Amino acid sequence: MGKSFGKSYKIEPEADIALIGLAVMGQNIILNMNDHGFIVCAFNRSVDKVEHFLANEAKGTKVIGAKSLQEMVLKLKKPRRIMLLVKAGKPVDEFISKLCPLLEPGDIIIDGGNSEYKDTQRRCKELKAKNLYYIGSGVSGGEEGARHGPSLMPGGHVEAWPHIKDIFQSIAAKVDGEPCCDWVGEDGAGHFVKMVHNGIEYGDMQLCCEAYHILKDALGLSYDEIGDVFQEWNRGELSSFLIEITGDILKYKESDGQHLLPKIRDSAGQKGTGKWTAISALDYGVPVTLIGESVFARCLSALKEERVKASEVLEGPKNMRYEGDKKEFIEHIRKALYASKIISYAQGFMLMREAAKLYNWKLNYGGIALMWRGGCIIRSVFLGNIKAAYDKNPDLSNLLLDDFFKNAIHNCHESLREVIATATKLGIPKPAFSTALDFYDGYRCPVLPANLIQAQRDYFGAHTYELLTKPGEFIHTNWTGRGGEVSSTAYGV
Repeated sequence: MGKSFGKSYKIEPEADIALIGLAVMGQNIILNMNDHGFIVCAFNRSVDKVEHFLANEAKGTKVIGAKSLQEMVLKLKKPRRIMLLVKAGKPVDEFISKLCPLLEPGDIIIDGGNSEYKDTQRRCKELKAKNLYYIGSGVSGGEEGARHGPSLMPGGHVEAWPHIKDIFQSIAAKVDGEPCCDWVGEDGAGHFVKMVHNGIEYGDMQLCCEAYHILKDALGLSYDEIGDVFQEWNRGELSSFLIEITGDILKYKESDGQHLLPKIRDSAGQKGTGKWTAISALDYGVPVTLIGESVFARCLSALKEERVKASEVLEGPKNMRYEGDKKEFIEHIRKALYASKIISYAQGFMLMREAAKLYNWKLNYGGIALMWRGGCIIRSVFLGNIKAAYDKNPDLSNLLLDDFFKNAIHNCHESLREVIATATKLGIPKPAFSTALDFYDGYRCPVLPANLIQAQRDYFGAHTYELLTKPGEFIHTNWTGRGGEVSSTAYGV
């Protein structure tokens, strides 16, 4: 039974783990832990929320509660394990500062929220100095995943992992019997990987939107017909959670028999993790272009009033309907979507590889793909192919160079070109499709026009350049005959 927590007897440690934060995600993870035989102590800043949870959602379980942090700590077996599922930023720091005086060396604090990885790096250092362990863990899968099996991406103090491994791997989603959870790496690695996951999620969602836009406006398909297309795609190599739910959304009707989707305001929100991914890509000089365009697409969507006014005065193509074979073009869109998804994931893994070099994280890229195969929002069939690619070659520099993905792109890039060209002629925006192809063509191009940029920089700012025949040697040219021979300090991108 859900136990009362107001009695004044001596408190005996009985809980395996405590969880702070009783929003839907917190409640569902507690119930998931309970289902797997762990005794959880629930705490919330508002004590009445704990009482309500024990009397309702947790009724009939072994979940216990606490009225204060002090009582919660006393109810925990050692080493104490405390998981935070609260808003990222200041609330996490506030709870940590309140918990530290109550804990003993070797106790463990776990942040399961969407914290910025640099905050997790800082907290790891601060808690290490207090002889406490800290884990920053990505948690993906939404409410349903939290309740029945999320994807979990823990990183931080590796000494703490043996003490939480059983709990985390028990509650995680399973694919082919393997838990979608394993140790990611030191300090902020877990939250960095979760950040990239969310960035890829932004890209996947934008690609779905662009395919939907073209199917609706270029081909003139009805919502039910587009829903049928997505459901058909979900039975093949595009099979994924987001393709599946997109089909459901397109076909959903309210009680009046009308589709809900066209009634929803076309202004997308965001919580920041996609933006963090794009900023990290810029910081580390990694061309994660598709995620960046997906963030900007949401920003553009937010300009609803401006867009409505602009539509009344700015001209576009007169004809916005595709006049060719619709069935053939739908297949082109499917292939374009598949190719773009591959390129987006390749960019995300490039960013993780660069961060791993910078922070000396020993990331297991195949293991990360396995963690994403179930429970999380971007779960899809081809994550198994990503795992296989890194199992075959752990040092693979880019997914596009793996035989499976190389052949897939070779089979699809002509369709991507066809979709982009057609949508451009019809005046339909497709930023994610376009940047996917631009990245692909840039990545496979042996000579880019950046030599002109280097010459321009040297011309106006004496920033120097390298010759192909003398790599590593920086040269300045007096381009006009009027400049001097002194060059600016050489620096990288």
